[in-house]
Amino acid sequence: MKIWIEKDCVIVRIAYDKNHIAELKKIGQGRWEPNRQVWIFPESKYSHLLAYQARISAYERSKPSYVKPGKLKAYQGEGDTVSRMKQFMTQSGYSPKTIKAYVNHINRYLQFSEGAIEEENINNYMVDLLENKACSHTYCNQAINAIKLYIHQLGIDHDGILKIVRPKKEKKLPKVLSKEEIKRLFAATDNIKHKTALMLGYSCGMRVGEVSELKVNDIHFERNVIHIVQGKGRKDRQIPLSIKMAQQLHVYMKVYRPQIWLFENPAHDGPLSARSLQKVFVRKAADAKIRRHATFHSLRHSYATHLMESGVDIRIIQELLGHASSKTTEIYTHVSQVAMQNIVNPLDDM
Repeated sequence: MKIWIEKDCVIVRIAYDKNHIAELKKIGQGRWEPNRQVWIFPESKYSHLLAYQARISAYERSKPSYVKPGKLKAYQGEGDTVSRMKQFMTQSGYSPKTIKAYVNHINRYLQFSEGAIEEENINNYMVDLLENKACSHTYCNQAINAIKLYIHQLGIDHDGILKIVRPKKEKKLPKVLSKEEIKRLFAATDNIKHKTALMLGYSCGMRVGEVSELKVNDIHFERNVIHIVQGKGRKDRQIPLSIKMAQQLHVYMKVYRPQIWLFENPAHDGPLSARSLQKVFVRKAADAKIRRHATFHSLRHSYATHLMESGVDIRIIQELLGHASSKTTEIYTHVSQVAMQNIVNPLDDM
């Protein structure tokens, strides 16, 4: 279920299900837009829809991850196979986050196919993800990668099975907030802990997982840098620490006095989860009246775009973001307002 605000309305995209439709009708004042395949509600229903989204997420998390006994008659060794796959991925240097994602993909596929490993089942599963679950092409391609790795661990002759139709890679422009929207977001965030986390996401271009797992010792005030340890792709990088960000961190640390993790969870036995930070962003973005659909990751996109608009070299931005290729960074040239404003429209030139 995806929710975002657009032109004083709340847009909802959700897989077709009679129970979902019944619940949305209970919320009231919604209408189905067949051309866009979405539900449209007045903005006053935003909090009710967020609450329903949270209930769906809680239900999905409570469902068993593994296939129930008796489902896998054709393949009795799937449990061991998943363990071997996890061991292989660990030895190959996959990140814990990727390993968890692959295992979840396998569990969901086995539940869908009742243990069958055939080309037709896999292609039907891809159609189900795309049409019924409204999953992105990136998500589906990751699912295919997980299934291929699983089949490899089974030792099956997969030359014929692996003729899986992959969805084309989507080319989406990043969701970028304006500087004015960023200011409103910070102004709407009273909690100093949440505000500091959001400021880090923007001022350092950090991913939400990097913010949540940042340790106190990773911040070097004397050198004005933050050390990101084993970010995406298992790469370390250093990010310059701005004067305002350093001041905000000093104020925050004086109040909360974190010991190991910069942002501790309520139990003080580990870091605050990335999911919690995502929820903070969604709530504060609504409070700041940010109409467009955005996520915590939009802070990273905004940081890169604003750097580009201020004239920072693309290779420097690439290093700051930790991109392996400059082609990944070049996407921000397509959303830079400065670059667009320099284009002379042929109509204006007449």
